[in-house]
Amino acid sequence: MTVHRGGAPLSIAGGVREFARATPRATAVIDGDRALTYAALHERSNRLACALLARGLTAGQRVAVLLGNRLEYPEIAAGLAKAGLVMVPLNPRLTPGEARFILEHSGARAIVLDDALAPVAGDATEEMGLTALSIDGAGTGVPYEEALAAARAVDPAARIDELDPFCITYTSGTTGRPKGVLISHRSRSLTFYCSALEWGLGTGRVSAAVAPMYHGAGFAFGYAPVHTGGTVTMLRKWDPEALLRLVERDRVRSAFLVPTHAQMLRALEGKALTAHDLSSLDTLYFNAAALPWPLKRWVMETFPACGVHELYGSTEAGIVTDLRPADQHRKPGSVGHAWYMTELRVLNADGEPAEPGEPGELFSRSPFLMNGYHDDPAATAECTTDDGFLTCGDIVVLDDEGYVHIVDRKKDMIISGGVNVYPREVEDVLHAHEAVAEAAVVGVPSDTWGEEVMAYVVLRGGASPGGDAIDRLEAHCRGGLAGYKVPKRWEVVAALPRNAAGKVLKRDLKPLRGGA
Repeated sequence: MTVHRGGAPLSIAGGVREFARATPRATAVIDGDRALTYAALHERSNRLACALLARGLTAGQRVAVLLGNRLEYPEIAAGLAKAGLVMVPLNPRLTPGEARFILEHSGARAIVLDDALAPVAGDATEEMGLTALSIDGAGTGVPYEEALAAARAVDPAARIDELDPFCITYTSGTTGRPKGVLISHRSRSLTFYCSALEWGLGTGRVSAAVAPMYHGAGFAFGYAPVHTGGTVTMLRKWDPEALLRLVERDRVRSAFLVPTHAQMLRALEGKALTAHDLSSLDTLYFNAAALPWPLKRWVMETFPACGVHELYGSTEAGIVTDLRPADQHRKPGSVGHAWYMTELRVLNADGEPAEPGEPGELFSRSPFLMNGYHDDPAATAECTTDDGFLTCGDIVVLDDEGYVHIVDRKKDMIISGGVNVYPREVEDVLHAHEAVAEAAVVGVPSDTWGEEVMAYVVLRGGASPGGDAIDRLEAHCRGGLAGYKVPKRWEVVAALPRNAAGKVLKRDLKPLRGGA
């Protein structure tokens, strides 16, 4: 048994246990016409823990979870933690081959899934001999509700260390094979408490789970309310008008969104926004991708009663920075300063501390950092330092007040004629044009320059996609960028490929390359 010095270890099941005692009749989770009190959430998560342990699983083993946003997600996370099991979230949009890789790489021994999503797991469930609990159907394994009903309602209270992983979250694989990120109970427990402090997710407040909970940020902000005594209401599937209805019906006060959500809200006709009572909403916070200044300005003008935050982070590092409402107009383009308990380090190309205004690679050190990549010590060593800092390869500049401005990902940097071009800078200029809804800039091979700049643009409704539009965009870029940064090749597309977190998958633009 682990000896804990300095008190009880942090666990992501802690909040459910505490508020089942403190406020047992308070509503913890809402999912359409279904709801769970804290007492029910505690009991059901106890039953899940006991059901899995009774089937021979032991603390430390991995359990895959294949669900969209729904009432069962928080109870499954809490139940796995109570049993000392490690959650492996699966994206319902994976192919069977991609899911099989994660199941095998993580060493999963069981799976809890929505029966409708069973095809995602394919033959792996049977061929790997996984213990399976199936929700809303019995096509795979044992019906979930049947397993809970037959299990004991006692908290097994498995002893774990707070630095033990509560989950292995697989990265989106935007640059290759996904890697399994080991995230500890301490990392996420502290994230939940700080999020409640920062964005109002705790006692007496309703928050919406909008981003998918199988993604790192979606889980952190969807589960944080039940860890801190609040209420989370589930948006089953993204739809901008469905979000507005959810806010009105459940009196949502805080919501975490990604920029794509804001783009689609802006695309609604004005009447759709004014047709709903959104007066309860007081906090909006954004992450996952850059929030262009014109779009952020629209959000602040459309929701003037809301405090708007833009945060920056990653699956591996957790939350790194936050730009708070008071700084939005004072620091346009910034993602804020270091978040709670976080130290920053910016190193230039020579590995020396960068001066204010000088681009450099961002490193952070905090209690939110991952434990490392599962079964990949080489990849872990590549992104961490001996003194505990971690980098995701993002290039930033610090201003003279220590606010962070993201320049670009190191891997996305374009080297044209030996000169560095940061796609983010070009994209920001494009986003400022009234005809552009979205833009993504990549480097493509060039016999003359090695690489040259190519832009993919999504035009606003009514904008002509013809050559005149490209000419106008090029002229606009020349007014704000040095000549070598202006895109040499262009392609107008209907939409940009994105993952569940809202990040543009620039690798998926590669087959499209060859535009004008």
